[in-house]
Amino acid sequence: MEVLTRRTLLVAAGLSGTAYAGFKVLPLAFPPSVDFTALDDPPGFRAVGGGDFSSGSFNAFVGLDGNDTEVEEQLVSEQDVRADLCGALYGTFDPDSSQIPIAAFSDYYCPFCRVQTRNLAALAERNIDEIAIKWHELPLLGDASEAAARAALAAGRQGRYAEFQESLIRTPFVANDGYIEALAESIGVDHDQLLRDIASETLTRELQTTSMLARVFGFVGTPAMVIGRTVVVGQISDRQLFSIVEAERAENWTAVC
Repeated sequence: MEVLTRRTLLVAAGLSGTAYAGFKVLPLAFPPSVDFTALDDPPGFRAVGGGDFSSGSFNAFVGLDGNDTEVEEQLVSEQDVRADLCGALYGTFDPDSSQIPIAAFSDYYCPFCRVQTRNLAALAERNIDEIAIKWHELPLLGDASEAAARAALAAGRQGRYAEFQESLIRTPFVANDGYIEALAESIGVDHDQLLRDIASETLTRELQTTSMLARVFGFVGTPAMVIGRTVVVGQISDRQLFSIVEAERAENWTAVC
């Protein structure tokens, strides 16, 4: 009886282990199906449904403060962006690379963006041969969002974008001058240079390019992404993201560029 009991326990343990292994492996072996919807504009791109997102009033002139005088200083037109859509989305990315490019749009005051950005940064670090991320600041949630976006882009001019981004998404913050200065000093950014870059024309041009991309792709909130030629608005899971990545790899996403 004792032998039977031990044997039964061993068999049960083996079945449990198999079931657990299957639970861990099967979702990867059979990724969720993805339903694509072709977009009329921009041609060649397609969309999938995303999850939750934060929306704000869309400002095609984000990067400026919004008064009439500054609106006249628009530096990037929609035509400029459409003339080189993949360049605006993915920067200097090599389309012959084995990586799939992801243009990620986010706002530091959007709670879903914080989760999505943290996940994307970790995925990119673990899968450097699979995906390459181009970060786009799309501050739709007011002046504080724009201040944080400008500070992050300016920190990037000093090679500290990732550190600045991580600090902003890790903790609650108020993007005032004192906070930005303290954060700059904590990660070794020259504060005076940061302020010059924040006010620079090149940084305004970068924000306006992102804003025009948002207009072209019809983004009404963040987070949003363009993965190869697939547009997603809202937070999605890692499995959904890699299902899209694999589809893009199999279906020649570069045809749109």
